[in-house]
Amino acid sequence: MRELDIGEVSRRSGVSASALRYYEEIGLVRPIGRRGLRRQYDEAVLERLALVALGRAAGFALEEIASIFATDGRPRIDRARLVARADELDATIRTLGAMRDGLRHAAVCRAPSHLECPTFRRLLRAAAAGAFDAVAPLPRPAGGARRAGKRSRS
Repeated sequence: MRELDIGEVSRRSGVSASALRYYEEIGLVRPIGRRGLRRQYDEAVLERLALVALGRAAGFALEEIASIFATDGRPRIDRARLVARADELDATIRTLGAMRDGLRHAAVCRAPSHLECPTFRRLLRAAAAGAFDAVAPLPRPAGGARRAGKRSRS
């Protein structure tokens, strides 16, 4: 068993030290001890953090991810929950695809105004009906992005 201090875990996993401390608070990771003031982790924490990253990328909340780890620390993944989340992702992909197609059409549409374009009008009606409410906003591209406020502790 190789021990890693919090700095090395952060460097190797890409998870900030403050996020690691938060993950400890909510039970996602557990240090094996301290050397001075620095938390020490078993090298296996890197795989656990990879599972956390995968779960977050798939849209699971940290609390949901924490619930998959049994008391022995091994993941117990509910396959039905995975299927349900995959179905949600399929719906999101379809919604985003329709939005993308509508925006691409509007960008090249020859109508004098976007509001005169039937395809763009359909996109507006879908937005007004709440079709896009469940879709999280996508990150802004670099260069044109406004500076975001303080990041969450997730």
